[in-house]
Amino acid sequence: MLCIKNGTIYDGINREPYVGDILVKNGKIAAIESTIQPEEGTRIVDATGCNVYPGLVEAHCHLGLDGYGIGFEGTDYNELNDIITPQLRAIDAINPMDESMRLAALGGVTCVGTGPGSSNVLGGTFAAIKTDGKGNNYRIDNMIVKESVAMKCAFGENPKRCYKDKNNFSRMSTAFKLRDMLRKAKEYKEKLEWAGDHIEKRPSYDGKLEALLPVLRKEIPLKAHAHRADDIFTALRIAKEFDVNITIEHGTEGHLIVEELAKEKVFVAVGPTLTHATKYELRNKSFETPGILAKAGCRVSIITDSPVIPQQYLGMCAGLAVKSGMDPFDALQSITINPAKHLGIEHRVGSLELGKDADIIVTNGSIFESLTEVLHTFIDGREIEK
Repeated sequence: MLCIKNGTIYDGINREPYVGDILVKNGKIAAIESTIQPEEGTRIVDATGCNVYPGLVEAHCHLGLDGYGIGFEGTDYNELNDIITPQLRAIDAINPMDESMRLAALGGVTCVGTGPGSSNVLGGTFAAIKTDGKGNNYRIDNMIVKESVAMKCAFGENPKRCYKDKNNFSRMSTAFKLRDMLRKAKEYKEKLEWAGDHIEKRPSYDGKLEALLPVLRKEIPLKAHAHRADDIFTALRIAKEFDVNITIEHGTEGHLIVEELAKEKVFVAVGPTLTHATKYELRNKSFETPGILAKAGCRVSIITDSPVIPQQYLGMCAGLAVKSGMDPFDALQSITINPAKHLGIEHRVGSLELGKDADIIVTNGSIFESLTEVLHTFIDGREIEK
């Protein structure tokens, strides 16, 4: 057992922090009280004068699919042989031994949604994983919170640039390719339902169409890479045409269309913002974006899109959003409970509440400040070694 005592608790749910103790049993939060008298043998962590937060959560990154300091050999987040690859799964390429995983955990990021990049119109499924590789014997199967949280799709410059000399030169082509696959998957689904248990009547197995069935059944959303305002609207339009769920990833020009996004009530993951505007569609990027969206009632997460920004600087990115006008509580929720909801795993992570996974960090200052040190990171009640 573990008991964290006398810390100033920012639980991700209540706006105001409070001083108290947290008891951990069997990897779960067993109690949160003003004073807890733990059983003999319980490990005590004195957090007097320190802040205690939920482990940070990121809704969108490529952690474990892009190697730390090992070049092409460690790069597995884009499949460039085929523009349509919904059949690919992130868990088949994540490397739990990569150093970036450990650095993320030591920086306070305990759970992430990670998966394919944005070169492809359809890239494959994202997974939600804990960032404790060593504590899970470096086996991805032991790190999974949810194996499939979303189906990656992409709009805008990336599919155009990566496939301009092959078969995708314009935004119109990108939109058609997505529609075409969704139509084929819908027809495939209808044929399977019609055939029922009669195997001889079923259509021939198609791995790509099979992979899209969870999207059509609304078991997972499309995870739409979209920076420019018109790309965001195209993504929403197609989702409505096929009656599927969707989340917006990056949302760089979201502040320019905030009233429309507020009407849609869609999850928006904003970032990476701590970079140059390296593409035309990034020219309106701003740390003001998440605050503007949150103030309008949008469900906002802040992301590093690691390795674009190193994963461990997620808290600092939220701090820069606060500096640009975002409410501090909204900013805290944008890196804790909001991304957990974005990924559909809020029943396990994203806040300090009874029964949730004991993903807890203890810091010597505000998580938003660059000079703040993460003193302890606990994932499922296990401390990550420095």
